[in-house]
Amino acid sequence: MLVLGIAIAPILCLFFNIKAAIAITVIFDAIVLGLMVVDGLQVRRSRVQITRELPSRLSIGRDNPVVLKVTSPNTNALIEICDYYPTGFGVSAPKLQAIIPSNSTQELTYTVNPTQRGEFPWGNIQARQLGIWGLAWDDWQITQSLPVKVYPDLVGLRSLTIRLTLQSSGSIRQSRKTGIGTEFAELRNYRSGDDLRFIDWKATARRVGAYNNATPLVRVLEPEQEQTLLILLDRGRLMTAKVQNLQRFDWGLNATLSLALAGLHRGDRVGVGVFDRQMHTWIPPERGQHHLNQLIDRLTPIQPVLVESDYLGAVTNVVQRQTRRALVVVITDLIDVTASTELLAALSKLAPRYLPFCVTLRDPQVDRLAHTFTDNVTDAYARAVALDLLMQRQVAYAHLKQKGVLVLDAPANQIADQVVERYLQLKARNQL
Repeated sequence: MLVLGIAIAPILCLFFNIKAAIAITVIFDAIVLGLMVVDGLQVRRSRVQITRELPSRLSIGRDNPVVLKVTSPNTNALIEICDYYPTGFGVSAPKLQAIIPSNSTQELTYTVNPTQRGEFPWGNIQARQLGIWGLAWDDWQITQSLPVKVYPDLVGLRSLTIRLTLQSSGSIRQSRKTGIGTEFAELRNYRSGDDLRFIDWKATARRVGAYNNATPLVRVLEPEQEQTLLILLDRGRLMTAKVQNLQRFDWGLNATLSLALAGLHRGDRVGVGVFDRQMHTWIPPERGQHHLNQLIDRLTPIQPVLVESDYLGAVTNVVQRQTRRALVVVITDLIDVTASTELLAALSKLAPRYLPFCVTLRDPQVDRLAHTFTDNVTDAYARAVALDLLMQRQVAYAHLKQKGVLVLDAPANQIADQVVERYLQLKARNQL
C-alpha cells in the first residue's frame, strides 16, 4: 500500500501541481503507517495463548510428538509458530502455521527425532500473529524453556511389552503347543493334532470316574523359569560408528533393554555389564519388572568411548561373578577373523561352561552396496569391498559356531526384534 502511494503521485500531477501531489502522497502514506500501528496494537490486546506439551521421556531414534495448544480469545487469528527445540534434533515441521477460530482451542502437532541420549535444553516459543486488518504482524516470545531427557527406545519397549503379554495370555496362550518346555503349566482337553505322548492318563482316568467325561487331558509344559541371562554390551571403538544417524552403541543399548525385558517377562534373572578396557558398569542379575526401571536409569547416561575393548577381561569378570550356568549374550561388532581374534578367543572360553551368544550389528548400507548391481566402475569397486566385508564376517561366524557359540548377525535397525525372537526360541527349545 505504501508503494501504491508512490505510484499514484504521477497521476495526481495531472490534476494538481507537484507540491500538492507530493503532499497528498505523504498524507496517504502517513495514514497507512498509522493504520499499521493501530493494527499492531490491536493484536497485542488479543494475542493467542500457547502452551507446549512434551512426552515425559523422549525416545532416541523415534518420532516423538510435541503438542502446542493454541487458544484464541475473541477474534480469528492467523499465526506462525517456531519452537526452539534442541539443536541436532530432527524435526518434521520447523515452522507451524494455522488459522485459529475465535473463542476456540486448537492443537498443533509436530515430531522431533533425537539422535543422542542425555539432557538437553528446550527453548522458548516464538510466535507471530497477523492483525485484524492484515496490515501488521505482532511478534513475541513465550517463556517455556525447560530441560528434557532423551532415553533409549522406550516406545519400542512398550510395544514389546504388549506383544509379550499377548503371547502369554488370552487366545494365543490357549493355542500354544504341548511339549514345548520342561515345567508343567496346566491340563487341558485333548485337541486334534496334539502329541499323544503328553496325554496324562491318570488325570484322564480320575476325570472319567468323577465326571463320566472321556475326553483325554493333555499336559501343557512351559519353558523353564528362574534361569540366568547375562548381557555384555560393548561400548568401545567399534560401537562409536554411526549407522542410520545413531551410534552403534545406541542400537546395542536398545537391543539390551529389549532382551532384558523379554527375560524378565519370562521369569529369568537378568544382569547387564557394560565394558570397554574394563567393566564400566555391572548390574547383578535380578528378577521382577522393577529391575527394568533400574536398568534404564543406570544405562541411559552411558556413552561409547574411542578405546579398544578388552573382551577377555570382560569374560573373565563374568566368570568370576557368575559361577552357575547362564546364557551370556555379547552385543558388539566384528570385522574379520584377524581383527577380532580376541573376541573369538573370549567367546570360546565361555563355551564349555556357559551358553555364549554373540550378537553383532551390521550396517544396512553395506548390505545395500553388496546387493546393488551397477555398471559404474567406482560403484563396482565399492560393491566388491562390501562383498568382501560380508564374506570375512561369515568366516568369523563359522569359527564361532565351530566352538559352540551361538551367532546372530543382523542389521542394526532390526537387531532388537531379532535378538528377542532368538532368545524366545532358545527358551522354547530348552537350550539353556
